[in-house]
Amino acid sequence: MKKILGVFAIIIATTMTMQAQSISKNALGLRFGDNDGFGGEVSYQRHLKENNRLEFDFGWRNSNDVDAFKLVGLYQWVMPIDGGFNWFVGAGGGVGSYDTDGDNGTFALVAGDIGIEYNFEIPLVVSLDARPELGFNDSYSDDLDFDIALGIRYQF
Repeated sequence: MKKILGVFAIIIATTMTMQAQSISKNALGLRFGDNDGFGGEVSYQRHLKENNRLEFDFGWRNSNDVDAFKLVGLYQWVMPIDGGFNWFVGAGGGVGSYDTDGDNGTFALVAGDIGIEYNFEIPLVVSLDARPELGFNDSYSDDLDFDIALGIRYQF
């Protein structure tokens, strides 16, 4: 009986350790994406609870003679796959400003997110995600943009 309880305790401890390693407390890095033009974002992720986190991305876009800055916040659910791989889904929104030839202004957006990431043995995570964004501004973005990006973040 003691052996069975000991094995059971080791299995539970290993499972809890594996879950705790699935999301780091903080991650900071870059996200390089595209929605009608190339852009980069500074990306920060903050662990909330077991399999949930917040992600904040601040960046710029250069597309169709338009320069835009935007801030996007997402709530994400992270699910382990196997061997350092996780997949995640999320939802959120954002705000930004744009500048075209003679026109400038602000915009708002709602966004979804789905992707896959790999946690290396070193404190580095690489991700690939798709973020559909629905914009609310007739002059800049009033339809669905599909943002696909590669992210590289340092975990601490």
